[in-house]
Amino acid sequence: MASHGDSSARPDLGSFTIDEAVREWHRPLKDWHATHRNQGQQWDGIATACAVFNREGKVLIIQRAAHDSLPHKWEMPGGAVDSDDTTILHAAARELWEEAGMVARRFVDVVCTGPDRNVGDLYRSRDRTKTWCRFTFLVEVQGAERVVLDPNEHQDYFWATEEEIRGQRSGERGLTITKDTVVALILEAFRMRRKRSGAL
Repeated sequence: MASHGDSSARPDLGSFTIDEAVREWHRPLKDWHATHRNQGQQWDGIATACAVFNREGKVLIIQRAAHDSLPHKWEMPGGAVDSDDTTILHAAARELWEEAGMVARRFVDVVCTGPDRNVGDLYRSRDRTKTWCRFTFLVEVQGAERVVLDPNEHQDYFWATEEEIRGQRSGERGLTITKDTVVALILEAFRMRRKRSGAL
């Protein structure tokens, strides 16, 4: 059976729709960099993350592989934007496919670490020599129950409630998230989803 990493099985990852809130990121990396360098924002790289919810309103988190950095910790699917990605949103869709085997159907909104906070969270590279900015998007996917991991990067997945994210635990199972900012992003994604459904 073909895995999601096989090029022969790769679906059309650019067939998603976008809402107005994410239009700024629907352009090539070089164009985005050119605009924001003029605004005094100079980062070494751009990364993305995807907040994906299932029908029960639980969020997808994936566990980093034991042999990778931050081993056994949990995060949202995502990764670096490459220069050959058509747009930043295409990069997010590619990473979502590569890490979770999911196809983005709609990019709904951009997620901050809380209401009235700046968009994008900054973090340092593993060797502490570069600064990256990560943008997190609220994403609807095709077939939200099916997850296929890349074992080179992740070893498990879990659909978590807001309370489980807040406590980083589900019963006896620990769900240690990679960074406090990632916890804040996921919790804000829950809040935004409730607001969109009219249930504050």
